[in-house]
Amino acid sequence: MGNFKHQDITEKIIGAAYNVHNNLGSGFLEKVYQNSLAIELRSLDFLFDMEKPIKVYYRGEIVGDYIADIIIDGKVILEIKAIKELSSIHEVQLVN
Repeated sequence: MGNFKHQDITEKIIGAAYNVHNNLGSGFLEKVYQNSLAIELRSLDFLFDMEKPIKVYYRGEIVGDYIADIIIDGKVILEIKAIKELSSIHEVQLVN
């Protein structure tokens, strides 16, 4: 596997997400998974913010706010989704 930006952090986050999924399974609202993931992240001693607004700029001007579900160590943004399958609109959100 290649070297990715913040790979040391993202590997631990992915592991935490798997722990949540393995314990809860599917069928809950996103907030349940978000709160459960927060417990996992705390156990890993991550610093994080939940539902933090981020200013969105276009050509140097603020055009709105994006509310990040979780921001970890000020470096990695998590968007929590509780869906059966990933659609193209979700992929667009993830890339942005």
